[in-house]
Amino acid sequence: MSSENFSLKNKRVLVTGSGGFVGSNFLPLLEQKECEIIAIRRKDYDLLEQSEVRKMFAETKPDVVFHFGALSGGIMANKKSPADYNYQNLLMNTMVLHEAFESKVEKYISLIGGCSYPATAPSPIKETELWNGYPQAESAPYSLAKAMSVVQSQSYRRQHGFNSIILVPGNLYGPFDNFDLENSHVIPAMIRKYYEAQQNGINEITAWGTGKPVRDFVYIGDACSAILKAAEIYNGDDIINISSGKQTTIKELVETVADVVGFVGEINWDTTKPDGQMLKGFDVTRMRDWLDFECQTPLREGIEKTFKWYEENHSTARLQTAA
Repeated sequence: MSSENFSLKNKRVLVTGSGGFVGSNFLPLLEQKECEIIAIRRKDYDLLEQSEVRKMFAETKPDVVFHFGALSGGIMANKKSPADYNYQNLLMNTMVLHEAFESKVEKYISLIGGCSYPATAPSPIKETELWNGYPQAESAPYSLAKAMSVVQSQSYRRQHGFNSIILVPGNLYGPFDNFDLENSHVIPAMIRKYYEAQQNGINEITAWGTGKPVRDFVYIGDACSAILKAAEIYNGDDIINISSGKQTTIKELVETVADVVGFVGEINWDTTKPDGQMLKGFDVTRMRDWLDFECQTPLREGIEKTFKWYEENHSTARLQTAA
């Protein structure tokens, strides 16, 4: 592992997916680094067309690339469109990394999700588990497409010495998240569900399962700080988990969201519905040892910040599936 510092100061830094969840939270941190930011959205270049990707690099001439562009969504969206999730992510990751290399980019940083780990990986999940089994079947086309970027990154480093790093955020939540009930992840879906119930005088909510499963949630602000620090000090081909390292039961999560939102009705647990994987946390030893970083935001504080943003931006938040 190499930890030679890499300064972003005065660099031309390209960020794909800059209007998405990670990009929207990352840009304000990047602005503090005295670099020239090139914020790319889907409307600027079609990252599914190689000629467009080449054009992007030819026109922007970046020194550094943060590739956050992706097609991402919840389990329902993955079940409905597995081919789209596989094809688009494979293509985007392949072409952006390759054209970054061809353009002599100095450093390339990208992400995969914790869902790329095997469904049977022991918790807390170590980075070495990545290839020890098949991911959760419903999202495997997406998860494996993202995991392939690890192989690509390592291959370009070994053959060409290309400085590319891949990080693995845990279950992200926070401002600018997707609050579409069919296409979002658990925390934004809960926030919207309880908020609308409270607004509409609904006094009973049904939650799936027993509430006993354990998950590891990480506030987006912490994750973005870790990504930025990795860009500055980490230069290895091993992946690094970026997460809180703390375990939270779904029951605790549901009750915390309800309390923060102000929902005072009854929560009924439908135990006929599946719990899913009972234990899924992330080992954060590498993050602590290699990046000297700890995620500081407690779950309740993070949910409070997320709900405050949702309340203030309810009319413009992502409430429906993006086209």
